[in-house]
Order: sequence, then structure tokens, then C-alpha cells
Amino acid sequence: MTEIWFTEKQTDHYGITMKLKETYVREQTDFQDLAMVETEEWGTMLLLDGMVMTTDRDEFVYHEMVAHPALFTHPNPEHVLVVGGGDGGVIREILKHPKVKRAVLVDIDGKVIEYSKKYLPQIASGLDDPRVEVIVNDGFMHIHDHKNTYDVIMVDSTEPVGPAVQLFTRGFYQGIYDALKEDGMFVAQTDNPWFKSDLIRSVSRDVKAVFPIVRTYWANVPTYPSGLWTFTLGSKKYDPLDVDDSQIPEIDTKYYSPRLHKAAFVLPKFVEDLVK
Repeated sequence: MTEIWFTEKQTDHYGITMKLKETYVREQTDFQDLAMVETEEWGTMLLLDGMVMTTDRDEFVYHEMVAHPALFTHPNPEHVLVVGGGDGGVIREILKHPKVKRAVLVDIDGKVIEYSKKYLPQIASGLDDPRVEVIVNDGFMHIHDHKNTYDVIMVDSTEPVGPAVQLFTRGFYQGIYDALKEDGMFVAQTDNPWFKSDLIRSVSRDVKAVFPIVRTYWANVPTYPSGLWTFTLGSKKYDPLDVDDSQIPEIDTKYYSPRLHKAAFVLPKFVEDLVK
């Protein structure tokens, strides 16, 4: 019997490979090459432009770590925006916070939303919640058009290729600052330090030029390049390291916990050196 394997080339000389059971969808959308596949090791997997975006098995790590550090730092996160994230995983985690009154998802590619609902229903489970508004549009422009609107903004983008390139610029971070209320904060995924050290260094520098409080933290996401993934948080007022973790309530998570809240901000030395 013929075996079919998929390889994501993470650099010119290194990749991650996995055995496929079935391909559900392969489509060139208006913005990117989209595939939804079933793998032997990781379950259903969403691929965009040949890059792993999320999988059944390890998705909880990334989605929990985008959402909860910021939402347990801000004392009253009533209005939350997610840029990208059409699979719905970050929205699902946001909805675990009763203080959130409204969560807006803006993804440029409606096909990601459509196929995630069909093939990743456990990830996309919150997209039809009454607190959620789903908008198919350019997140960059949405932020530009909504000044002083959000308590927390989360950037759940692909790597900086194609339509996501502009989501890694100082101008975008300034736009986020303007779209936040006076005590708002944002968080973005900022790739891995093994292969994208220059990106992490430049993002840290650019966010520090805009926000008075900037913190980098990390998590282990095995299907992402190198498995070591970073996130950058910029805040106008609240520092995640000032949170009393004994007051963080236990919620339904698999990775994030009150004990992990501050621990995630303790960086390996070589990553710490990148963001100094």
C-alpha cells in the first residue's frame, strides 16, 4: 500500500514530516493555498501555504497561550478583538472569560472560517456564540478604522508571508495602540527563536517603541517550527508579571494554568538576549 507523507520545509535545510491518511480539501483561495488533511499522528490539520497552522492534537497549547495571559492580566477585558484566527481556537478560549462581553474576529480569508467549522468543529466551536462577531475583512484596516475601541487585541496570524507581512510592522503596532482603550493591551504570536531570531529581535524593538510595557513569553507547540514558540505582549498599563497568580481562577484548560502564568515569561537565556 502506498504511503503518502507531507513535509513542511521550515528552513531550506530542515523540515517536519508526517504521514497522511486523507486530504479533505485542497484549494487556492483568493489569498493563500489552503489544505485540510487528516494525519496519522496529529489528527486533522489545517495547512496554509504549506505551513502547519493548527492540529487536533496540539492546538490547545497555542490557543490557550494567545488568550489567557492577557485576559488574566487585564482586570476588565470586556471588548476583545482577534485579528486572523479564522479557525476559531482563540475565540473559544476567550469565551471562557465571563467578563468578556463582545469578541470580534476579523480574518481576511473566509474560506479558513468555512472549512474550520466543517473539519475542525471542536476548535471552531465558539464562532456561532452570541457574544462573537465574525467579520471577513482585512484586520489591518479594521484596526485602522476602530480607534479607542478594544480592551485587548490578539493577533493570531500566519508567519510573515503573503497577506500577513503587514502584521509584523511598527506601523501595525502603532495602529493597535490607537485601537486600544487607554488601559488596553495586545498580544501577538512572534514565531520561534531558532530560525527567526531576527524577527523576534525586530518585533521586540518595534513594540517597545510603541508600548511602555513589553513582555515576551513562550510555549511548546510541537508541530510549529522547532517546537519553541514565542508571543509578545504590549500593554499601556498592566504588567502580566504584577498579577497575583493566587487570584487567577482555575478554568478549563490543558496547558495554561495560574502557576504557569508567570513561569511562561521566564525565557531561556538565548531568547532573553534577543529581546534585550
